[in-house]
Amino acid sequence: MSAGTYAPRPGAAPLPRMIGAQTALETRMLLRNGEQLLLTVIIPTLLLVLFSAVDIVDTGAGRSVDFLAPGILALAVMSTAFTGQAIATGFERRYGVLKRLGASPLPRWGLMTAKTLAVLVTEVLQVVLLTVIAFALGWSPHGNPLAVLLLLVLGTAAFSGLGLLMSGTLKAEATLAAANLVFLLLLVGGGVVVPLDKFPDAAQSVLGLLPIAALSDGLRDVLQHGARMPWGDLGILAVWTVLGLGAAAKFFRWE
Repeated sequence: MSAGTYAPRPGAAPLPRMIGAQTALETRMLLRNGEQLLLTVIIPTLLLVLFSAVDIVDTGAGRSVDFLAPGILALAVMSTAFTGQAIATGFERRYGVLKRLGASPLPRWGLMTAKTLAVLVTEVLQVVLLTVIAFALGWSPHGNPLAVLLLLVLGTAAFSGLGLLMSGTLKAEATLAAANLVFLLLLVGGGVVVPLDKFPDAAQSVLGLLPIAALSDGLRDVLQHGARMPWGDLGILAVWTVLGLGAAAKFFRWE
């Protein structure tokens, strides 16, 4: 071995390997966090079982689970992509974790990609769990699987952008309070467990433009009513995706 030659050669790992390792780390951190599990698994599961078993809210004709399951799936996406990610990223920013990771060989866009992939992995686990529970409660979905996939992906992108925008501009404590407050407000007013037609007409037109309402209504149109492609809801989610990710890219502060 000649002088100045080292084995293995020092240097950064290939970019895909770095993103994969960071994705695995982000996923483990999400699944080990008790508050995250409460938001992503326990609350959606309890809501699905409770409102399906007890006639608390008038969900219209048919079984309650047929109305509730799509809305709970939308809630699961919001809890992971928005609430959970906003809180976790906000405190990582406060403690200087993002600043240090931003100085590593992994580029900043690679870090955000890893966070998004971790969210998607968590959502897959959520969807599988909630689907199994919904089937046990008598759910009988139908419709276009491609439409469901598009809604979930666009919903994830929209909520992820909004979550990163919040965590990258507010202090960690403010992010914690605001993210949980938004979660509760959208749970009640986003068409998740309470149909939007129960609200006044003026409120319906505004609430229908929210990303959680577009996602829950789109999933419901497909899985409950058999719609082929809910273009209106997809369009609303696409607009929120562009606005959220664009604003997050422009205003996100790493320190």
